[in-house]
Amino acid sequence: MLEGRAIAEPLIRAENLTKHFPVTRGLLVGRTTGHVKAVDGVSFTIGHQETLGLVGESGCGKTTTSRLLLRLEEPTAGRVLLDGQDVHALRGLELNRYHTRVQAVFQDPWSSLNPRLRIRDTIAEALVVNRRVTRAGKLERVEEVLHQVGLPLSAAARYPHEFSGGQRQRIALASALAAKPELIVLDEPVSALDVSIRAQIMNLLKDLQARQQLSFLLVAHNLATVRYIAHRTAVMYLGRIVEHADTESLYRSPLHPYTKALFAAALPADPDAPRDDMILSGEVPSPIDPPSGCHFHPRCPFAMEQCSRVAPELKAVAAGHVVSCHLY
Repeated sequence: MLEGRAIAEPLIRAENLTKHFPVTRGLLVGRTTGHVKAVDGVSFTIGHQETLGLVGESGCGKTTTSRLLLRLEEPTAGRVLLDGQDVHALRGLELNRYHTRVQAVFQDPWSSLNPRLRIRDTIAEALVVNRRVTRAGKLERVEEVLHQVGLPLSAAARYPHEFSGGQRQRIALASALAAKPELIVLDEPVSALDVSIRAQIMNLLKDLQARQQLSFLLVAHNLATVRYIAHRTAVMYLGRIVEHADTESLYRSPLHPYTKALFAAALPADPDAPRDDMILSGEVPSPIDPPSGCHFHPRCPFAMEQCSRVAPELKAVAAGHVVSCHLY
């Protein structure tokens, strides 16, 4: 855990965040036949200079949650608060200020950069849009962030196709840093990179967090990446958070059956170590018509009668460790 990390008022807070996408039929006059419950009542906080990891299977709602924080989606219900203000109600100068404080780095370094722009123009775009800076100030900031991510100043005049995948992700990170944000949303930031490059980018992220006092929301499939970077980890299943704890506590002692199954499916660091594997039956239910009660009960080997009727609430079972399961 990071020394000196603030534990008082969080930087950003999500309260009962919900996003349902309508499902329509008909080409000319479409009618709504249902809703995809991508995010279904999610709440969490991210502190100053803290990393929250968000893990779960594909389709569990991780990316939609991150898009709600970035204002790329409007919530169906709930809200995101920054300094007590609902970020989806911000307009004008307040909205510009929010975009300077919250930036993003996406998964694919090959498509996230404009191939027609020189690197200096890509990095400076956030400054031009959200801050008033002189030409000299813009060039100075570009050079500064290139140095921070470990790229030479000569990179500023080149185009994205002249760089490798790892270098492109450094450029994307430099672009996010340009506006001096407080929170960066990292959506699978190393999954598209070679294994040999991943450690370099992860170490760079940790170093930047310490030096720039940044907060991260880390969305990732790779559990080892989350364990290395995140201070706290939340596990999502079918749009809901089912377990949330300090990362080391969660990885040492997962409680929810889904969390145990998720960790068991990952390759072990020591193949000879004893494992208590949990094999799940069935397929992930459709988010259009999720199961009643606990969404996980059709696949859970410990399911009880009440699991199909009553949705369990997140309950604290230890200091900082909450779980949504009738077993606890």
